[in-house]
Amino acid sequence: MNVAIHPNYVDCVVRCACGHTFKTRSVKSEITVDICSACHPFFTGKQKLVDTAGRIEKFQRRYNATKLGSQKKSKKA
Repeated sequence: MNVAIHPNYVDCVVRCACGHTFKTRSVKSEITVDICSACHPFFTGKQKLVDTAGRIEKFQRRYNATKLGSQKKSKKA
């Protein structure tokens, strides 16, 4: 087995955007994540919408427009 080809496996600090930190081991000494188990809705039971560039509002506008369009068609019939 070649000794010089394996990366160094060191202690690592993982930092979340919510401020939660924990230690693990990795080839990097520091990792930054957006969502961790302390703030993820699956683990906390709380619903938290993570909006990226207004995607939720865009979907709601599109959904409401199609919903209104289908109501107009049903009134004509």
